Amino acid sequence: MRFKKSEKGKALMQLAAAFIVAFALSGCSSDDTRNAESIEIRSDDEARSDEPLEIKENESLIIPVGEISETAKFYPVKTDGVTMEIIAVKASDGSIRTAFNTCEVCYDSGRGYYKQSGNALICQNCGNSFQTDQIEIRSNGCNPWPIFASDKTVTDESIEISYDFLSASTEVFANWKRSY
Repeated sequence: MRFKKSEKGKALMQLAAAFIVAFALSGCSSDDTRNAESIEIRSDDEARSDEPLEIKENESLIIPVGEISETAKFYPVKTDGVTMEIIAVKASDGSIRTAFNTCEVCYDSGRGYYKQSGNALICQNCGNSFQTDQIEIRSNGCNPWPIFASDKTVTDESIEISYDFLSASTEVFANWKRSY
């Protein structure tokens, strides 16, 4: 019995390795129709790392709409050497809301960022609780810094945020999540 399990395990490992190689090679196809000037966040393990995705001039951050749910998703990016984070969440009305993960009031404190607790985002500096349905609706207060419709391109498949907009927003992240 032990021998059979070992052989079965080897077969599964070989199948998994073949799948990984096939998947990797499919990315090398010349039929890639993705815009060379966009960087797409994908739902694989690499995209889930805490390492920010570098967005350079003439590129855009592309967030697939299909991976956005009622649980806020945080997308770390780096633009012009500054690390930032974008929040995307589906509101109770089904609309997709986006904001920078920094508080409009507390952003310069080093702790002016949000963590989700239930249907609320909590500012890690002042403790203000902010309902996810209010993202991109409220502005000029202790709330996530909104990314309004005029600052992004939304289709049925994706949300695109340009380098130019990200670059213009780096100042509010100068002290973001700094250690004390």
